[in-house]
Amino acid sequence: MKIFDDDKKSTYSKIISNKDLEKHSQKTTNVNILLNRVRLDKKKSYRKRIIFLILLALIIGTVAFLIY
Repeated sequence: MKIFDDDKKSTYSKIISNKDLEKHSQKTTNVNILLNRVRLDKKKSYRKRIIFLILLALIIGTVAFLIY
């Protein structure tokens, strides 16, 4: 069976239209997930700062106690 020009064009146009749809489709991200991640990162950094300051204060206190 012969393939006519119209069949070739329609097949080609279908392929092109599918590719265009893939290019124009946008990925979406849930904003709430991103905000929760930011909140968790802030909590972690806050805890790290607190722990660092407590350790620093203990070290300085220990050194000051040993000197006197």
